[in-house]
Amino acid sequence: MKIELQNTGKKFNTDWIFRNLSFTFEENNAYAILGRNGSGKSTLLQVISGSIRPSAGTIKYTLDGAEVNDEEIFRYISCSAPYLELIEEFKLQEMLQFHFRFKNIRQGYDIRKIAEMLDFKNVSHKPIRLFSSGMKQRVKLILAFLSDTPLLLLDEPTTNLDQAGTDWYLNLIHEFSKNRTVIICSNLQQLETGFCSGKLFIEDFK
Repeated sequence: MKIELQNTGKKFNTDWIFRNLSFTFEENNAYAILGRNGSGKSTLLQVISGSIRPSAGTIKYTLDGAEVNDEEIFRYISCSAPYLELIEEFKLQEMLQFHFRFKNIRQGYDIRKIAEMLDFKNVSHKPIRLFSSGMKQRVKLILAFLSDTPLLLLDEPTTNLDQAGTDWYLNLIHEFSKNRTVIICSNLQQLETGFCSGKLFIEDFK
């Protein structure tokens, strides 16, 4: 999916988070949105995802040469972010089944195989609210990566992950970022986004 931002901006009350942002995310490439904590990275990602409207400018989405209506963009996106919550009353199997009622699973995978990829021991009977923060982050990531969407949005993907979890994330990137547009918000440039071919520094648009 190709995404074109033209003079795009977002403000809350009278304060501009970013403005006059013109940038093109080309199809099937990986990009990093970089900046300090509180600089507006997550806000920009939410604007790109269509979850909040820009205050100025335009966003155009194109898939295989055809323009996608911004009201339909949610069908083509999978996202993992700290502000997106899991249904914590669900057990793992229930969470996977619920999510994939709304998103297609990548070809060659099913609920059982995805659960095995998480490699959680002795938690199948427990509600997600009893999972550790790192386990919850793994669930968020696996739901995003294994959804068959052309656009993958990740906000601070290694949050709450230990070294083993970070290595697991990097393996997911290697395996499941091909043939899709990937946009990652991060302030850990080398760790989380070292593979990205393009970079956008949000503080250039204040």
